[in-house]
Amino acid sequence: MYPEAILTLYDIFILVGVVAAFLLADRMTGQRGFSVALQRVVVFAALAAVVVGYGFAVLFQAFYNFMETGVFELATDTGATFYGGLIGGVAAFLAVYFLVGRRMCEDKKEPVRRFSDMADIGACCVPLAHAFGRIGCLMAGCCHGAETDAWYGIRMWVEIDPVKHLYGWRTVVPIQLFESIFLFLLAGALIYLFYKNTGKRRFPLMPVYLVGYGIWRFFIEFARSDDRGATVVSFLSPSQLIALLLIAAGAAWFALWYFRFRKKAEKAPESPEAGTEDGAAAETKAETKEGAEEGGDKRAKEDKN
Repeated sequence: MYPEAILTLYDIFILVGVVAAFLLADRMTGQRGFSVALQRVVVFAALAAVVVGYGFAVLFQAFYNFMETGVFELATDTGATFYGGLIGGVAAFLAVYFLVGRRMCEDKKEPVRRFSDMADIGACCVPLAHAFGRIGCLMAGCCHGAETDAWYGIRMWVEIDPVKHLYGWRTVVPIQLFESIFLFLLAGALIYLFYKNTGKRRFPLMPVYLVGYGIWRFFIEFARSDDRGATVVSFLSPSQLIALLLIAAGAAWFALWYFRFRKKAEKAPESPEAGTEDGAAAETKAETKEGAEEGGDKRAKEDKN
C-alpha cells in the first residue's frame, strides 16, 4: 500500500461511497412511501451496518490471513474484505431494522410489509457504495491483478510478500478499476429498474444483484494476483466460495418469489399505496375530487335551505 497518511484516498472514497448510498436510500425510501418513522429506522440501521460491517471486514481478513500464514492478528495493517463487511453489515442492518422498527413505527407491521421495498433499495445502494470503495482500493494499491506490460497496466505500490509484509512498485492489471466500472454499471441498471419496475409485473431486484455480482466476482478472482487466502477447496479462493453462495442465494430468492409470490402480486388489485409517485399522485387526485364533491353537496344543501 502507499505510505500511510492521517486520511488516505482509500478512506476518502470509502466515505464518499457511504454518503452516496445514504443519499440514494433516503430518496428511494421516500419514493416508495416509507413513513417518517421507518425512514429514521433505516438511517439507524444503515449506521449500524457501516460500523459492524467494517469490523467484520477486518475480522474476515484476519481469518483469511490466518488460513494463509497460520497467524491470527488484528492490527492497523490487517486489511479488510468486502464479503466480511457485507455479511456483518447485512446482519446488523436487519437486526436494527426489524427490532427497532417494531418499536418506533406506529404501524408495527410496516417494517415487515416494506421489507421487499427495502431489499430493492439495498440492491441499488450496496453496489454504488462498493463501486466507490473499489476506487479507494485502486488508490491504496490493494486488490490488484497480475503484473503486466500492457497499455492498461498501472504502476502501484503493492504487497510483494504477504508473509514478510514487503512492498514494492509494480505495474499490474488494475482489477479494482475494472470492478468499479462494472459496479457502477450494475448500480445504474438496478436504479433504473427500481423506478421502472412497478405495477403487477414488478420483480425483486436483490436476486439480480446477488447473481450478477456473484458471477462477476467468481470469474474476476482468477485475474487477481494479490494474496487471496486458502480454503478447503484448493483451487478456489474464499471469495469464490462466497460468490457461489451469493449466486445460489439469488437463484433461490428469485425461485421463491416466482413460484410463491408472483401470482399473488399479479392478482392483487392496484393500490395507490404502492409507494410510487404515480400512486401518490392518484391518491392526491382522489382526495381532491372527494373534497370537491363534499363542497358541492354542502352548497346544494345551503341553496335548498
